[in-house]
Amino acid sequence: MKITLLIFVIFFAFLSTQPLLGAADASNEQVVDTLGKKLRADTNYYILPVIPVIPISRGGASLGLASIGQRYPLDVVVVNRYQGLPLSFTPVNPKKGVIRVSTDLNIKFSSRRSIPDHSTVWKLDRFDFSKRQWFVTTGGVVGNPGRGTINNWFKIEKYGDAYKLVYCPSVVQSFKHLCKDVGVFVDEKGNKRLALSDVPLKVKFQQA
Repeated sequence: MKITLLIFVIFFAFLSTQPLLGAADASNEQVVDTLGKKLRADTNYYILPVIPVIPISRGGASLGLASIGQRYPLDVVVVNRYQGLPLSFTPVNPKKGVIRVSTDLNIKFSSRRSIPDHSTVWKLDRFDFSKRQWFVTTGGVVGNPGRGTINNWFKIEKYGDAYKLVYCPSVVQSFKHLCKDVGVFVDEKGNKRLALSDVPLKVKFQQA
């Protein structure tokens, strides 16, 4: 009887120090823009390099689109500030209106120019053997997480006093994939292309 009572007491003591099964973890930190406002899924932003690893104009830099080697899909590149394009973010759970760090999301250019029948959603391109790089291009789709869309998912992570973009999707837990920072690769023509890198591109977000 005493042994049974002791086990009963230990069991409830254990429960009192553990979270309930299925209880939600604390929410990830909210991403904020240059004014300290929360990033939202229904708002357009510019992604601004903070301390670029490559030379830029005095006006600063942003992210835009370029046709490199082929007309479509367009590739994601660092451009002069006035050439930058606004983007929007869609988290894996579209009901979550606030963008948080370490959360799978789609990134889409809200291009001012007409690009009929061509998606501006970011995706990781096939490995470029000639340059030995994984480049970030467009042509992805929003939503539908699964093996077929694994290349369309990115994350925002805290990086010092700013942020960085990473490709490390967790939408398919059982599927092996790359997990690396997004940086900049400067090609032979001077194009500053976004690519997976050991040197992350430090960025901030400014509302468009």
